[in-house]
Amino acid sequence: MAGKTDPGRFFEDFRLGETPTHATPRTLTTGDQALYTALYGGRHVLYSSAPFARACGLVEAALDPLLVFHTVFGKTVPDISLNAVANLGYAEGRFLRPVSVGETLHATSEVIGLKETSNRKSGVVYVRTTGRNDGEAVLSYVRWVLVRKRDEAAPAPAEQVPQTAAAVAASDLVIPPGLDFSGYDFAAAGAPHAFEDYAIGEKIDHVDGMAVEEAEAQMATRLYQNTAKVHFNQFERAKDPSGRRLIYGGVVISTARALTFNGLQNAGMMLAINAGRHVNPFFAGRTLFAWSEVLDKAELSPSVGALRLRLVATADRPCTDFPDKDDKGGFPPEVLLDFDYWAAIPRRVS
Repeated sequence: MAGKTDPGRFFEDFRLGETPTHATPRTLTTGDQALYTALYGGRHVLYSSAPFARACGLVEAALDPLLVFHTVFGKTVPDISLNAVANLGYAEGRFLRPVSVGETLHATSEVIGLKETSNRKSGVVYVRTTGRNDGEAVLSYVRWVLVRKRDEAAPAPAEQVPQTAAAVAASDLVIPPGLDFSGYDFAAAGAPHAFEDYAIGEKIDHVDGMAVEEAEAQMATRLYQNTAKVHFNQFERAKDPSGRRLIYGGVVISTARALTFNGLQNAGMMLAINAGRHVNPFFAGRTLFAWSEVLDKAELSPSVGALRLRLVATADRPCTDFPDKDDKGGFPPEVLLDFDYWAAIPRRVS
């Protein structure tokens, strides 16, 4: 029976330029969207109301972009990060078109960088992943992940660290076909704030907090079929003195994003992921808070604008003072996530 099971890949198993095709295509359903809402409580109206979405020119059952992102991400775990220590960051993420109920997502990746750590116990693997439906790309992004070595004495793969763009250019953002906010119902969406009401440099405390429990975090990783050992196997966390479950970083992203509703009610459609870092681990039983900063603005069409937003999430620390990096670039231990993305928002049409 030897050789039938797969222990996952270790750092020394990767090679630059290889292009794994990830197993288990996934058909997304209304049940996936409902469970996603149940886990995070998101209230952005484009993904809550089919009539509202249709009035904005979208397909009736368009799915939340982060549900698509996490599903594609989950496909990659067995081949890329099953033996990960931590997922480190993201860049150059673009949502290329909306995904609807009933579509089946496939994922492929390319290894674009490798770098062994100085202690030789692990290494950073850089991959560019593409999610597709029937061959049509719906999502592309770069991520880098710290992966254990099987043998610390094993020679490391050739080192190469890719250069990624600091942000997706506004000109490269993809507006979904037919998207039209000229008749946008601000009352139904929950706030009157449009593109013109936000200023570059403005900071928004999202006020609300949300506790994340172990059971719901486990459910989320199963929803995305993310089998990384540090999230599923309690013995992988045996060296953690807290004994608490390490929460998957995607749970932090989606929880923080849901909290942005209070202050960014009309910026519900994510268009791109510019950058992202999980700067501290998050453990079950803590409460997550969030704040945002407007980094840039762009006019995409007569009725559609885009805000470039920096989202910072914290654990057990309300964000009234906007906790951030110190002069040396370090974060306080309560800060969990530093996430930079573009979101569509209606413009006022005179």
